[in-house]
Amino acid sequence: MKLAIDQFLEGPKTKAAVDDFLDAHQFPLVQDDTITFVWRGEAEAVHLRHWIYGLGSSQGLSRMEGTDLWHQTLPLPSGSRVEYKFEIVRDGNGHWIRDPLNPHLARDPFGANSVAHGEDYSVPDWIHPDPQCPPGTYKVIDYHSDVLGHSPTRIYLPARFRESRDYPLLIVHDGEDYLRYASLGHILDNLMARREIPDMIVAFTDSTARLTEYANDERHAHFLTEELVPFMESEFPLRTQPQSRCLMGASFGAVAAFSTACRYPGFYGRLLLQSGSFAFTDIGEGNRRGPAFDPVVKFMNEFRAAPSAVSERVFVSCGMYESLIYENRSLIPLLKSTGMNVHFREARDGHNWENWRDRLREGLSWLFPGAFLMMYE
Repeated sequence: MKLAIDQFLEGPKTKAAVDDFLDAHQFPLVQDDTITFVWRGEAEAVHLRHWIYGLGSSQGLSRMEGTDLWHQTLPLPSGSRVEYKFEIVRDGNGHWIRDPLNPHLARDPFGANSVAHGEDYSVPDWIHPDPQCPPGTYKVIDYHSDVLGHSPTRIYLPARFRESRDYPLLIVHDGEDYLRYASLGHILDNLMARREIPDMIVAFTDSTARLTEYANDERHAHFLTEELVPFMESEFPLRTQPQSRCLMGASFGAVAAFSTACRYPGFYGRLLLQSGSFAFTDIGEGNRRGPAFDPVVKFMNEFRAAPSAVSERVFVSCGMYESLIYENRSLIPLLKSTGMNVHFREARDGHNWENWRDRLREGLSWLFPGAFLMMYE
């Protein structure tokens, strides 16, 4: 089938023809395994800026002769999800904007990007509030850590919470971002109400110095294991077996979860690690990612030299389009070699919150299968 942009290129190049083309399609144009980005306006140059590792981060759009329409067609495998912006160059200066023809946005702590969905990708329905699924409740504890100082933590209690029952504990790094950008609150409500995971209590933790505190910092591991967990067990009805404790995080948060489990092997029976910044070196300890990664490289080099079982079940996910895919792929056989039960999921996506969001149902239900799923195990 001929692409819509190619059909248009064969026709008249009038303003009316451009108007009709834009009115007749949704953008970007996704056809089979291709995607066509389009921008309209006067500029010296237009560049597609994206976060697909392995593909040049700046792809120039071509101007259609005699018009103010710019376009670029690229391959896009089925199931892909891509975040992007346009760089508009005028007077020698580039200015980044979201795609004005695309209403779909993906938000993160830095703002929002335009997002394109390939064939066979759909936004999961289980991320949205469901009136049939009662919501959990939240309370903020103003906890003071002896090693980290002031440490406010948001606590989630399931809708069916009862003081007479005992619950698993899930600890989430970058908790507020998971709630705001990955819909974790709605996901917990839905999965618990549908009994895809058991009711559980969740502690959403955050750090104002995450690049330091999450990079295999002994103080952080002590805070979680020696302070937060005992406090939670004194305040809430929690199960105290390792298989009922889970650490979770993305990027540097995944490093924090994994390194804490390594410092306290066997204490956390479940780990959920998303796009972990598991940088390592084969020779020496220098790394191309900058000094913030130096303690991570040291930690990962030590683990790779002598891998050991630190948990029972480990769920790992990573995007194929992010630079960390190599480090995450190479970690899996090491984890499995220790006897830990490991589940690895790759996705055609990048290093972003909606990639991590889309993996949460699979990750949580594999680590903590609920009554509904256990019927089919």
